[in-house]
Amino acid sequence: MVKINYSEFVLSGLGCATSPDCYPEPYLKTPKNRKFMGSQDHLAVCAAGRALESAGLNSALLGPEAGLFLAVGFIPFERADIDALLDGSMDGGRISLRRFGTDGFSAVNPLLTFRCLPNMPAFHISSCFDVQGEYFVTYPGPGQFYAALEEAVYALDAGRISIALVGAVADQTNFLVSHHYQRLRPPVPPEDLRNGAGFLVLERAANNTTRNGPIHGRLRDLATTYLAHDPFTSELDPTEVFDGCPAPEGYFGAASLPIALGRILDSARETEACRERREISPNSISALNPRTYLCRKTGRRFSLSPSEGERAGERG
Repeated sequence: MVKINYSEFVLSGLGCATSPDCYPEPYLKTPKNRKFMGSQDHLAVCAAGRALESAGLNSALLGPEAGLFLAVGFIPFERADIDALLDGSMDGGRISLRRFGTDGFSAVNPLLTFRCLPNMPAFHISSCFDVQGEYFVTYPGPGQFYAALEEAVYALDAGRISIALVGAVADQTNFLVSHHYQRLRPPVPPEDLRNGAGFLVLERAANNTTRNGPIHGRLRDLATTYLAHDPFTSELDPTEVFDGCPAPEGYFGAASLPIALGRILDSARETEACRERREISPNSISALNPRTYLCRKTGRRFSLSPSEGERAGERG
């Protein structure tokens, strides 16, 4: 087992995007790429851009030194597109692969292929921010954000990259994803589903020091265990519940944890702004206290703590 020195890494950036009117234009290097983007791409690019901004990073500082590690939610698809595709693929009351590849495929907007592909958020992030280093994309399942985080830590520890953009995105308020969650037992009601993306910027401490970058926290620990679900003794829990995380309103699926962490930073910023206006006590900032995040479904956990500078700020 590889022994990792977590003191060599710092959390230099956090960012999330949950607004339905989240538009990526400020981050697009090639505006015409906008037509190839769906909701999950908008969210991922905006959240990644905000995380990089909070880390004081831009494209000139990334390139081959930066890697991307991403968990993507279930493929989004609307009912009207599915119906058109299905109607064009039928022959004598049965699905015809020949018609699917001709009439069915031509019945929907050809750009839809790009907008729903699960690896497209990674492409757009790489294109917008010039992330040229190692990358890892994983898909829905228990603790997949932890899998992405784990791969990022290994790449940083091995020195293959100096900066890791680690995140997740989930486009869920659509027919296909909603249909999936309603099939689970217990189901997740459509009104509880939310769209969102969240990103962390993990960085080698030496690289952060060299560029005099911000430090929002430190990765203290990362451990992975897995217990397979036994369908004969318990129901499958469709949610991932994290001890220590503020529960966001609604269910963000694969993006739940990074969004919660991004909101912690937003909360800390708001509190700091209030403190500067002398509206609250200097000792009331507690949003970034050391805490451990645990996925009850998989047993994956990691610990996060604020930087010493932030702790000194909390003490006033």
